[in-house]
Amino acid sequence: MKKVTQLAVAATALAVLATGSVAAQAQETDAFRGPALAALKGKTIAYLPISLGFDLAQAWGGVIKTEAMRYGVNFKAQDPNWVTSAMAQGMTSLIAEKPDVIVTQNPDVQSLARLLKQANAAGIAVIQMNMQGAVQTDAFVGPDFIALGEQVANMIVAKCGKDTKTSHKVSLVEGVPTGGVSFYQIEGIKKVFAQHPEIKVVSSQAADWDASKARAITETVIQQNPDLCGVIDVWDGQAVGTGAAIKQAGKQDQVYFVTSGGGAQATCDRLSDGTFSAVVNYDAPGMGRDAWTAIMIYLQNKQKAGAIKTQIYSPTRVMTKADVKAGTCWDPEQYAKLLR
Repeated sequence: MKKVTQLAVAATALAVLATGSVAAQAQETDAFRGPALAALKGKTIAYLPISLGFDLAQAWGGVIKTEAMRYGVNFKAQDPNWVTSAMAQGMTSLIAEKPDVIVTQNPDVQSLARLLKQANAAGIAVIQMNMQGAVQTDAFVGPDFIALGEQVANMIVAKCGKDTKTSHKVSLVEGVPTGGVSFYQIEGIKKVFAQHPEIKVVSSQAADWDASKARAITETVIQQNPDLCGVIDVWDGQAVGTGAAIKQAGKQDQVYFVTSGGGAQATCDRLSDGTFSAVVNYDAPGMGRDAWTAIMIYLQNKQKAGAIKTQIYSPTRVMTKADVKAGTCWDPEQYAKLLR
């Protein structure tokens, strides 16, 4: 009985110690969590993409807004609707309003450069999405488009290069030539093609993010080069038109067509119906998550705006028709409704 009593006392003592340890750990955890939540609560994020009306911007904004609401962060969005002057005016207004963070997307390399500097100077952190500008700010979130350009170029070389029985003729469909997605991707493409002189670039024209222009360009190129081997379009939203021209000409089996984008459902649909041969997917909702992470890091560390500059490159995945299954791509509507 004496031994049983001693064991019971020891067990009780251990339980008390364990309870105290758990309580101490909980206090330590709250000591970490409390300051993190306090750093976020009541802050303001302003969202200014080139338009709220397309899938990439909807995914980024939808993810950021969802997380902002979860942690008591104010979120506001502006829609310049693809108008560069309206975007510059919007940025000017936001600088005067002084939100804590601006998440933006450069329409081209230069248009917002001066304003991005002004925002940082005013103590506002700036996160650039997808379209890298001439000025580096607190963070850029998006693919390494030079590397992506090299990737798609190498894919074309594999299908149309010197070891293939083809014409080696290739067409490039650019976006806005000074836009980051197009400018840097074309730079990477040219680096690879310079090492493969057998590749003949028969056309490199700008469609200005317009699918109808992309279609018209590609129709003409195919008429002039019926033995065309490959096409690269720098963005899948525009590439719908390029692919339609290839299909209309009955060249899907001859022309290898590769593009890139954020992996929305339209991409899977175009892979399934043969409009695209392959797509390099950079996962737009994942980019939204990365942008939110950059925002949390900035707000918690309380660094001066622009003091730390980070490039957050998005992973990419090559997709073909064989990769398309239920749930492979995401529905833009689920994110668009979050921004309404």
